[in-house]
Amino acid sequence: MLPTIKETEKKVNLPKTEYILKRIKDLKHEGHPHRTLFAACPNSISVIQASLRAAKRNNAPIKFATTLNQVDNDKGYTGFSHDEFVRYVKHECERINFTGPVIVAIDHGGPWLKDKQSIEKWSLTEAMDGVKKSFEAAIKAGFDLIHVDPTVDIFLDKDENISIEVVVARTIELIKHIETFRKANNIAPISFEVGTEEVHGGLADEKTFDTFLRLLKDGLEKEDLSNIWPCFVVGKVGTDLHTATFDPEVAEDLTKKVEPYGSLIKGHYSDGVTNPEAYPLSGMGAANVGPEFTMSEYEALIELEMIELELYRNNRIAIKSNIKEILWDSVIQSNRWIKWLSGNERGTDFNELAMERQQWLISTGCRYIWQKPEVVIARYRLYENLKSNGYEAEEIVLSRIEKDMDKYFRSFNLIDLNMYL
Repeated sequence: MLPTIKETEKKVNLPKTEYILKRIKDLKHEGHPHRTLFAACPNSISVIQASLRAAKRNNAPIKFATTLNQVDNDKGYTGFSHDEFVRYVKHECERINFTGPVIVAIDHGGPWLKDKQSIEKWSLTEAMDGVKKSFEAAIKAGFDLIHVDPTVDIFLDKDENISIEVVVARTIELIKHIETFRKANNIAPISFEVGTEEVHGGLADEKTFDTFLRLLKDGLEKEDLSNIWPCFVVGKVGTDLHTATFDPEVAEDLTKKVEPYGSLIKGHYSDGVTNPEAYPLSGMGAANVGPEFTMSEYEALIELEMIELELYRNNRIAIKSNIKEILWDSVIQSNRWIKWLSGNERGTDFNELAMERQQWLISTGCRYIWQKPEVVIARYRLYENLKSNGYEAEEIVLSRIEKDMDKYFRSFNLIDLNMYL
């Protein structure tokens, strides 16, 4: 019998993420194709459940990349604290008997990357202290990886980029705090991810990217943290929230830059990417996908509402859920869509936007309002209406999300990876 991943981790003395990456590297040397880890942003209960079901069916690891807007001490928009999130994931694993590795991570952990901090204009000290408290809670809860990302400064002028020296200094400050807290509480080592794909982070050009790596290495050594190094460095590889084309040449170049340091490139905003099979061919270490699955969930619910409407017309149900109307109203009233307006759209009323943009803002913005009471009630009514007529509504929704996840497991060469862990 193969040892469990926990048993193997103890033998090789590596955190979970780094053990999996080491096995992928070893397998490549044995003639296997390179593999890219798939990270889902758990922006709803359905996405969490679908991720674990898809991982089980594909016999592969799954990584959850949780932002501080999603999961935090204030429970975020998913309704989970860090401890509750870990407990829920463990419960779901037991419920479906999934025994493969699950990596739980913080994504974009840095000052002002939590909307509340930027909206309320927290000071640097307040924002850094808030992030440190979030990191502490995540470490105590059993998170496996933290993405340290202090690449935003809301007090800079609009056209001013944060200096790379400041990014490095704040990155080191946060890593040092994590390590001090972890050791003081006798908690096992975790893994790290650094950098950003955003232009405002200053890592978009090659020279600055190289400077960041050099200064980070020197700075960690000066703080007696030379044993700490990120397994992932986020790279700008062609994808963002409004593009879907991955640039394999850029990815290969960045991979060569971080390889001497022992890191891999991580891609963000991989939603709906048109060439996912190019990720492993380019040596990519991992990729995040998030809003795409909110769109999958939204579209599945709209599909169910069409069935419900037909049932209503035929007098087979008494009251409609009105799920689409409630979703649109909830997203618009939340004002979270304003964050995603492009420059020329700023200040525009929602109803004045092009219908295509309205559809996109609603279908991706639903992640912010899934847990609103009125939305929960509407979904419950929709499911019950369909259930009373022989439909497995929840299964239809989960299956739709899983279908959209399967292409990543397949394209990233992850199917049956658990056999080798």
